[in-house]
Amino acid sequence: MNSDRGVGSSSIGGPDAAETGEGESGAIGEAGRPPEPVPMILRGQAMQEYWYEEGCFITEWLNSPDDPALSIARARVMPGVTTRLHRLVGVSERYVILEGQGRVELVGPDGELTSADHYVSDVEPGDVVVIPPLVSQRVSNIGETDLIFLALCTPRFTRAAYQD
Repeated sequence: MNSDRGVGSSSIGGPDAAETGEGESGAIGEAGRPPEPVPMILRGQAMQEYWYEEGCFITEWLNSPDDPALSIARARVMPGVTTRLHRLVGVSERYVILEGQGRVELVGPDGELTSADHYVSDVEPGDVVVIPPLVSQRVSNIGETDLIFLALCTPRFTRAAYQD
């Protein structure tokens, strides 16, 4: 959810590091462990919302090669909109619903809409949706106001993880 998803990166590594993929989450530090995060404070006023092709607006809160274990983005879906069905490879995602009313659809790794792993549930503020890697997902705004949620990805989101 940095420049890997579009413009408006909040990456501490700067646009060059984010766009070239330097320092991706596959980096290994001492003793075979991922590198420790770099101390940082990210200022909210410096972050810009942008349209993402999935069908929602994204504001990057954290997505940096300097902290490869996690990315955090604020997503906003307008009333009546359903995001594109997609999945993330090698990345778990969690939605924390902040405002609005939505409907989340999750489709198991086999990708069959008739699968026993197909879940549809309405969500509201305070709900948390856990989405394992390879589980397809989409969210619909079924309310009258914007649906706003945080998307937390572990490890951090990169464009390479996104699949339609």
